[in-house]
Amino acid sequence: MKTLEVGTRINLKNVLFATDFAPSSNAALPYAISFARRSRTALHVAHVLPTGADLVFMSPEAWPVALEEEKRWVEGCTEQLGEKLQGVPYDVLTPKGKIPNSVASIIEEKKIDSLVLGTHGRTGLRKLFVGSIAEEVFRGSSCAVLTVGPKVSSEESDQIQFRHILFATDFSDDSLGALPHAVSLAEEDHARLSLLYVVGQPATAVLEPDELKANFTRRLEELAKPEDYQRCGLEYLVEFTPLFEPAGEKIVELARVHGADLIVLGVRPAHRAVSAVTHLAHTTAQHIVAHATCPVLTVRGLSAAREALAM
Repeated sequence: MKTLEVGTRINLKNVLFATDFAPSSNAALPYAISFARRSRTALHVAHVLPTGADLVFMSPEAWPVALEEEKRWVEGCTEQLGEKLQGVPYDVLTPKGKIPNSVASIIEEKKIDSLVLGTHGRTGLRKLFVGSIAEEVFRGSSCAVLTVGPKVSSEESDQIQFRHILFATDFSDDSLGALPHAVSLAEEDHARLSLLYVVGQPATAVLEPDELKANFTRRLEELAKPEDYQRCGLEYLVEFTPLFEPAGEKIVELARVHGADLIVLGVRPAHRAVSAVTHLAHTTAQHIVAHATCPVLTVRGLSAAREALAM
């Protein structure tokens, strides 16, 4: 089992805010500003413009008018965004193409190490950042992705400080890739950090619940020890799901019950099956993003964390 090297830190250098200018995207803006201020760098803002392929439902004669309306609408939204970003250095990028591909290109070109987006926006000529597209983005991104789902309350402050971070793991290399991010944010904000493992039923058929809980608690303690990370309060949670309930539902419930204001997950990269996620259950990460009442930070596999540390 991989353990976190003492002193490991993740430093944000370049932050990208991907938006479709819908209210759901705007809900993620305070987090993007906060991350940019943490990194003390300019904020990159990206809005992916539609192409002709996105207008197949319209007659070709209507394309020029539709694209001109889209252009004027984007200009107006950009102007409004600038008012909210007063005092924050930023630039606006408006590439054309498929959203995941365009975002991935920006991440590579600008050396982005943190992407912020909101889900379930529906504006302009197409539906942007609905759940499936958001999952494709965060699973394919080489950097950490903070996703603000539809059930997250809007934050008025752009000086966001996390008080309780919940890191959920199944002990796989992919899930453990997110641990340095969880620890770094917890230490920076002097937050409580809960390391969580969810035991799926009917696991009790193998061992007694108390024995299982003790075994998995020891494994969590091996990942990060309190004496090594004294700037955050570490705790270890081992919880059981009801019979055949997906782990994702339990993670969402525990985040709410414990008052977590950030969930951190490691996700498997996109080159595997699209539905493959950690914690075994089908579309676990997407379920958590869609139902959590706090933002979700996803990191693609252990290799992504190593790349970030090497920069």
